[in-house]
Amino acid sequence: MTSLIGNTMIILLVCGDYRLHSPMYFFVANLSFLEVAITSTVVPKMLANTFSLTKAISFVGCLTQSFFYFLLGSTEFFILAVMSFDRYVAICNPLRYAIIMNKQTCISLLLGSYIGAFLSILASSILTAPLPFCGPNVINHFFCDSAPVLKLVCADISVAELADFVSSVVLLLGSLLLTGVSYTYIIITIFRIPSVQGRQKAFSTCVSHITVVTLYYGSSIFIYVRPQKGNVTDVNKFATVLNTIVTPMLNPFIYSLRNEKVKDSLRDGVNKYTDLLMAPYSISLTVYNYYAPISVPECDDKSTCGKRIHQNLEANHSQKE
Repeated sequence: MTSLIGNTMIILLVCGDYRLHSPMYFFVANLSFLEVAITSTVVPKMLANTFSLTKAISFVGCLTQSFFYFLLGSTEFFILAVMSFDRYVAICNPLRYAIIMNKQTCISLLLGSYIGAFLSILASSILTAPLPFCGPNVINHFFCDSAPVLKLVCADISVAELADFVSSVVLLLGSLLLTGVSYTYIIITIFRIPSVQGRQKAFSTCVSHITVVTLYYGSSIFIYVRPQKGNVTDVNKFATVLNTIVTPMLNPFIYSLRNEKVKDSLRDGVNKYTDLLMAPYSISLTVYNYYAPISVPECDDKSTCGKRIHQNLEANHSQKE
């Protein structure tokens, strides 16, 4: 729930605040969308099985969950590489940043990330789907990961495992290589900045991204970049929990607590929401003050009372105008 609320909040802030309409926040919002999608793919069924006695999932449902999990997860790694390129252009070529990272380029990079992710998992998905599944049909995991699913196959899985390994290597190490090259140039450029304040300011724009990259690549490379997956151990499950639950939950805090623009946008959003909630009460108070009763003076003579009431009405009307 924390992951869904936090990442949805990031998406709404980026869409609703003009101060966050920049390439960096465009990719941050898309990363948050992928976090919400991945969490929605894995966590609901995991919670249902936790509180259910059957703990079952259909064959089609298992393959569908696996496909979308790896599609969305692969897209995240491409977007992380794109975000490192965005930081490279912003720090190494600041004068050309607006020209290079224009709207058309950002959309093209985003679409390329989805297409590249789809192509990277296509071969392993095609090889896994037609395999004959038999045996106990018990998955030693909390979702349909590739290794425990392949253990249920009653045939030679060497080709499928090889395709899974090659796609993981190309995706993870390839995108990590692009990220590493970008940050190599970024670090060289930062060290060339003469002032300490300028170096700190330039490096602070990369800290959030470096933190997320470390969390994602560390656990994913440990799980998937191995020729023989073997048995799924508790360490693998812990790493998967880190990748599918913990990191999506931490992302909003990583990108918001260290970013002044996001904090200002969140503060303004909370103030606007509070004003909207308090608006009916302020209107009712205004109406009550406008129609407040007029005091009637005490007097013995009827003509004198009439004059005083008329004077009070005129005075009250002039004050309202």
